[in-house]
Amino acid sequence: MSPLGRIGRALLAFALVVVIGTAGYIVLGFGLLDALYQTVTTITTVGFREVHPLSRVGEIFTITLILAGVGTALYMFGVLLEALIEGHLRHHMERRRMDRRISRMTGHIIICGWGRVGTASAQYLTSLGREIVVIDREPDRLRDIQHPTVIGDVTDDRTLEAAGIAHAHALISALDTDADNVYVTLSSRALRPDLIIIARARNEGSMSKLVRAGANRVVNPQLIGGRRMGSFALQPHVAEFFDVVMHDETLDYRMEEITVGSTSPWVGYPLEQMGIHASGALLLAIRTVSGQFVANPAPTIQLEPAMILIALGTPDELDAARHHVNP
Repeated sequence: MSPLGRIGRALLAFALVVVIGTAGYIVLGFGLLDALYQTVTTITTVGFREVHPLSRVGEIFTITLILAGVGTALYMFGVLLEALIEGHLRHHMERRRMDRRISRMTGHIIICGWGRVGTASAQYLTSLGREIVVIDREPDRLRDIQHPTVIGDVTDDRTLEAAGIAHAHALISALDTDADNVYVTLSSRALRPDLIIIARARNEGSMSKLVRAGANRVVNPQLIGGRRMGSFALQPHVAEFFDVVMHDETLDYRMEEITVGSTSPWVGYPLEQMGIHASGALLLAIRTVSGQFVANPAPTIQLEPAMILIALGTPDELDAARHHVNP
């Protein structure tokens, strides 16, 4: 039995003895408060005095109550002391505080699986100031990490709900097997049809299955790593530039996407008239509503709602560009 279960059983047994003792003294003619007082002083061995003189039956009942109640009280105090010493209650209180913290989070990112891929994803997201909730079934993996955690089977919907999937921005499924990632993707998509889901694939053959299961993007770390190594072999400066811009936290420059909102005052106007360059950010490309990428877009292209602008600049320049596009 779990430590909390033992505490609950001990408290229940103690409460039952108190109820039985109080009821017995009421039958012997005591008032409710006097009966409760007599019961508590008896089973805790305080023994100040009898509230009322006891008959022969009362004495026998008191002896029985002492034999049953003292042992129950000692057992309860022992269980509570053990829980305090071993830290079970402290752990339970910390868990409750963490659950309350997660319940107040909105727009966070859930990472399923605290392995190398999950850890690297968390480090990058944390460097951008994003809140993370980590799910893993192994408590040892989650010990001493700075992010809120949920220990449990991520294929269980209740675990995803405990991680705040109802108000999360995105979910990264970085589990060890493709089968588990497919299952998590299916469950997450059923719980949140609008959730952004990024899934890890160990095998190229699983990528299409994860997309059909509902993943917005599927990443094969081995495939991406191999391509990057090839890029460094042929175009090392270009590859390093993109690597530094996207992943080096010490560099001021960032590449970010800006979505043109439906209420943007620039909808229907050409890019040149919007003048995003005034913010200092450089417009590298756009993604049209149909999903087509256009690099170095012509200044005559008209902005449409849900169009994606891909810009390069410092955090301040990108913030200015974002507010310029969607004031």
